[in-house]
Amino acid sequence: MQKTLTVFQSQTRAAEVSRPGRSHWAQTAGEAAPLVLIIDDERELRTAVGAALIVAGMQTREAETGSAGVKLAAHENPDLILLDLGLPDCRGIDVCGELRSWTSSPIIVLSARHAELDKVAMLRAGADDYVSKPFGMTELIARVEAQLRRARTPHRDLPAVFDVDDLHIDMALGILRRNADPIRLTRTEWGIFRTLVQWAGRPVPHQEMFNAVWGRQFGNPSQYLRVYVTHLRRKIERDVSTPRVIITEPGIGYRLGVD
Repeated sequence: MQKTLTVFQSQTRAAEVSRPGRSHWAQTAGEAAPLVLIIDDERELRTAVGAALIVAGMQTREAETGSAGVKLAAHENPDLILLDLGLPDCRGIDVCGELRSWTSSPIIVLSARHAELDKVAMLRAGADDYVSKPFGMTELIARVEAQLRRARTPHRDLPAVFDVDDLHIDMALGILRRNADPIRLTRTEWGIFRTLVQWAGRPVPHQEMFNAVWGRQFGNPSQYLRVYVTHLRRKIERDVSTPRVIITEPGIGYRLGVD
């Protein structure tokens, strides 16, 4: 209760600082407001945080469980995610890892746990920031804005569910299908494919791909990767001789064949 009261007490101060028109994220013509997903089981906290974000010029969606949050993230493709650790159905660190496996949207953890080990574990699981409860709303909004600024690039993530050629991909569920028939990938093949999706059609350099999938440096990864990519293409391409899903960028690496 105390942490909720602190949030409510801070909300008024945040509103005064972040009035529409003064906010960095106030809408301009043709520009959509950033979408923030709040995953927290405390309704009062979700309401307070959501109200402050809206005042700051953002849109919000809410989920009270981890499973609902993952589904909503897959459907809405938010620009940023606020994630509580104390969820009723699963561990926050598992939700963080699941989200990070298919989205690069910033994740800010909200937690009553103050131990350094908890913070380090979440950051290593893929979180971008960690805010301890109770927190000041003005500080939270500033942290959200800072993460959104860093994440702003000319492209957005691909949605969690999309099609390439005649291949249907659901990154949230880890499913690939062609004509309703499932395609089964090994863990390494899935890691390669997931990395291509995270780069959203941009070329992934050989070394970046190797680091992402195997987690270490490698002297000359291009030949090593070629073997795995060949096996992967045999599973997902209609015609391996003219690949349309995994495109080779000569001298650079590979990219996903999306527009």
